[in-house]
Order: sequence, then C-alpha cells, then structure tokens
Amino acid sequence: MIKLCIFDLDGTLINSLADLAGAMNHALEAVGFEGHPVESYRRMVGNGVSVLADRAAGGKDKLTPEKKERLLAEFSEYYTEHCLDNTKPYEGIAEMLSKLTAMGVRYAVNSNKPDAFSKKIVSALFPEHCFAEIWGKRDGCERKPAPDGVNGIMKLFGAECSEVLYIGDSDVDAYTAKNASVRFCGVSWGFRGVDELVSAGAEFVASSAEDIISYVKSAGGHDE
Repeated sequence: MIKLCIFDLDGTLINSLADLAGAMNHALEAVGFEGHPVESYRRMVGNGVSVLADRAAGGKDKLTPEKKERLLAEFSEYYTEHCLDNTKPYEGIAEMLSKLTAMGVRYAVNSNKPDAFSKKIVSALFPEHCFAEIWGKRDGCERKPAPDGVNGIMKLFGAECSEVLYIGDSDVDAYTAKNASVRFCGVSWGFRGVDELVSAGAEFVASSAEDIISYVKSAGGHDE
C-alpha cells in the first residue's frame, strides 16, 4: 500500500523550463557566453544548478573557478526575481494532489533545485495543498540520484520503502528511486520523454496526472 508519494519538481509537478532557461541565459551573457534556445535546456536541467552551469557553458573546462562562481551568483540573483514569471503546474496536478489527500496519502517534493527555490515555488503554486515535506538541494546531502533526500523524507515520517512511490520525469529520478529501493512512476509530459524513462528501468509511465492516482490505487489498500 502506498502511503507516501515523493515527487520530483521540475518537469514533473511544474513546467519551469522557460524560467530556468531565462535565468541561465542571463547569467551566461553576464560572464561573456552566448545563451541557448529554451528547448536546448531540456537536456541540461535535472542534475542541479552547478551541473546546469557546466553544461550551459559547454563543459567544465570552459569555466575558471572565478567565472563559475560569478555564473552561479548571476543565475541565483536573476532566478530569485524571475522564477515564477512563466512557471506553472502541469495540467491536472492540483486535482491529483487533492485526490491523494482524500485517499489519505501524504506527498512530498525531492528536487535537485536549491532548497530555498523549491520551497518558494511550491508554496506559491500550490497554496491550497499541504506537502508533507519540500526537500531541495541541501548542504551536506548528495544530490539525486543519490537517495539522501528520499531517505531523509522517509525517516521524517517513519515510512517503509514498500510504502513509498517516487514520481519523476527523467533517468535521474528513476535511478534515485532505485537507489532508495522504492517504487518508481515516470511521467511522459516532462523534460526528457518516455524513451529515457523506459531505458532507465521505469516499469510504468503515466500519461496524465490521473494515471498516477490509478497507479497508487493499483498498489492496494485505497478505496476506489
């Protein structure tokens, strides 16, 4: 029986690609690099801001430590002001969260987005929904696909691995679930696509938010 759903944030609950691209392009231009089309960022995001910066710059070797530090600072400053310009929940997400609440299923967020940004965005876009925990990238915790965030959330609520479902849109999420020994549900509407999820071992990929509800019910113990 699923008692706790842990969601990736970007590409799973929210479409944040335009704002992430806008902030990184601003930062790139500030340190002398050219920006990229928004769609190019689909393959760059997902592993945290530091890795995003390396990829956007064309590789780690393109950035001196000083340029990397400035790039990250420029990104953070700009994204703080513009992280909600275009970012919106995907269709059906709010309704799905309400159904999980009605079913007695807790839900949380585990993201590689910095913790402060994760909390700010979730609070702004889902004011009527009570997330059990919002766990972004924190000092002292390895980023996904390390299981630190998932393990931390499970410990907070005394959840067993068999009671947890991890939901995400990328291979990073699939590997995170595997490393934490919990079930995984992919989503088709995110940044990476179905092929990547299946290649990473996803046994089920939701085509709609309602499919997640169906998957949770199929695990047993929840009323139809």
